[in-house]
This record gives sequence, C-alpha cells and structure tokens, in this order.
Amino acid sequence: MHPWDQATAGRSAPLAVVDLDAFEANHDDLVRRAGGKPIRVASKSVRVRSLVTAALTRSRAGVGPGFHGIMAYTVREALWLADHGARDLFVAYPSADEAAIARLAGDGAGGAAYVDVVTLAIDSVEQVALIRRACPGLPFRVAIDVDASLRLGPVHLGVRRSPVRTREQAVLVARAAQSAGLSLVGLMFYDAQIAGLPDSSPAVRLMKRRSADDLRARRGGIVSAVRDLADLEFVNGGGTGSLEVTGSDPVVTELAAGSGLFGPTLFDGYDAFTPTPAAAFALPVVRRPARDVVTLFSGGYLASGPPGWSRVPSVHSPAGLRLVKTEGTGEVQTPVRGRAARDLELGDRVWLRHAKAGELCERFDEVHLVRARELVDIVPTYRGEGQNFG
Repeated sequence: MHPWDQATAGRSAPLAVVDLDAFEANHDDLVRRAGGKPIRVASKSVRVRSLVTAALTRSRAGVGPGFHGIMAYTVREALWLADHGARDLFVAYPSADEAAIARLAGDGAGGAAYVDVVTLAIDSVEQVALIRRACPGLPFRVAIDVDASLRLGPVHLGVRRSPVRTREQAVLVARAAQSAGLSLVGLMFYDAQIAGLPDSSPAVRLMKRRSADDLRARRGGIVSAVRDLADLEFVNGGGTGSLEVTGSDPVVTELAAGSGLFGPTLFDGYDAFTPTPAAAFALPVVRRPARDVVTLFSGGYLASGPPGWSRVPSVHSPAGLRLVKTEGTGEVQTPVRGRAARDLELGDRVWLRHAKAGELCERFDEVHLVRARELVDIVPTYRGEGQNFG
C-alpha cells in the first residue's frame, strides 16, 4: 500500500494530496538553485493559499532570501490575496479588467494599501492608457513585461507574450507610463523556451544555450536604458526550469518559480534538477473489463498548452500500470493496463500526477496535506474558497 493511501484512508476518492516532505524538499532545492537571489512564488502554479504562505514562511525561517513576494496571475486574485494579508504582489500578466483595476483604488485607506502592494504588468502604450482610463490619478506601480523569446531570422522560439523586445521599445513604454503618472518599478523577462522546455535532445540543449546568451546581452541593454529613466526596484526573470541560468545574470534581481514546488510531470526531463513528486491525485477502481485492465472513475484532467500526450496525467502508483492510448484519461472513466491491474480490487486507488502544477487544483475543492503515512491537514484550494480567476 502506498503511504498516501494510508494517510488518506477513509477519505473518498477522487482526491488530491500534497506531500509536505516532498514540497519542502522541492522548496529547499529551488532556493539552492537560485544561488542567493529571491524567488517570487508563482501563485498560478500552486492555487492553494495556505501553501503559498507555507513557501514564504519556510523561506523566512531559513537562511538567505529564499521565496519572497508573490507573482499573481490576475488583478482580482491579487486583490483577494491582499485582503488576506499578502504583500508585494506582482500581477505578471497585463489585464484588460478595468473594473478590477479600478478596485485597486478602493476607498480611503484601503485603496492606498492596494496601490502600495500591487504592481501591474504593462507591455504597451495601450496598456498604459487602459490603466489610466480605468482609474485616473493614482500612481499605480507598474512593471514592463519584455519579450524574452529567441529570434533566429523569421523563426520565433518561445511564447508569444510582450510586443516589447528592444531597448527603444522599452523606453517608449517607460516614458508613456511616467507621462501618465504611473510609478515604473520593475522589468520582467520570462524565458519560457528555457524555463518551460525539458532537455529532450541535443538540439534543445543547444537552443537553450544560444537563447540564454542572446537574452543576457539583450536584457542588459534594456535594463540599463530603463534604469536611466526610473529607479527600478526589481528585474524579474526565469522560472522553475531556468533558475541557475537566469539567476547567474547580474542584472536580474529576482527569480520566479511555483511549479517546482509540486514537481509535475513536465519537469521530469531536465538535466539540472529532478523535483520530487509532491502533488498527485487518486482515482478509484470501478470496473475490470479484462484481467490486465481496470477502469478508474474520472481523471480527464488535461493540462494547458500544445495538445499531445505530454499534457495528459501519468500513472504514479502502483508501478507497472499505463494509460490505454486509444482512450487516455476520460471525463468519467480512465482505463489503465498492466500486470499490476490483476491485484487491484474495486475501490482500490491508482495515483496519478498532473502534467502541470496549479491547474490540478481547479479540479478539487481541497487538498490533503500528508507527511509520511500521516494526514496532517485538509486545506482548501482557490476553488474550495469559491475563487475562480479564469
């Protein structure tokens, strides 16, 4: 019997767990890999408020800067977290939610508190105008999101994010923000083609090295140009998969990570680190269509991104089970095949890991916090607290 089965005995499945020993080991390894630079918790990759707090609290009790501050993914989320006492919130994705931006102004002391603790991402003159339209007058804190992808002629390697790529473009947005009375406090460079791509081949490794060299040179020039205009508090970069690479750049003052705390399957294929699986979900056996096949209830928890098997959950335990390729994980049933199926009975559990991290929490109202064979606590996810930030 898997220790997680013992820790959650008597609880109905499907259910989700976070193994605290693994979570803490991953936390400490991320801090080690950051090389002394602070790491913002990427909340979208956790989506459990108590575990975001746990990451920050463990760092405060440890040596070095560790985790500090939160990288939120919507303005409404940042407002909600601020209402629960969070500070130093950077909404790292531009927002068109004018009603939520207007709420940052609040009324009286509450509004001032929001303006002081929440930083908004911008990437264009149009974003500056939108913020001003939503709420004239207040000196909102903003940071420019700069495109960190690699361009090789017409080839674009990386994600399609910011239109700001050159120092001239960054200066244009910086000046627009200052002219509008916004307080420019930071820059962000997310290197998705390094941080989010496993080391699956020599070609990928070569691309990552070339991308890191290109970005280091370009990032330095942009930071220097913008610092001539504004007293920047932070230059953010990196993600779980690129902490060593991005953290070695002296112009970067802070990093970001979240997925590495849970250790989902998309981070199994990196050369520099191997996270410990900390988050998983259990599905009960409900059918036996063949001797070596059992059918599990539910399980179709696919991850975002390009369609394919890398976005499908993987069987973690018992060993020797695999998904059926013609069905995958289903809306109400998931068949698994293998010799281990012969020993499973109706009601037994099969543990699976999600391809990504925080997205798993959109499927469950609560997660079971376990340590060894003990159930430590049951805590709500964002969904369990009635929050859905899209």
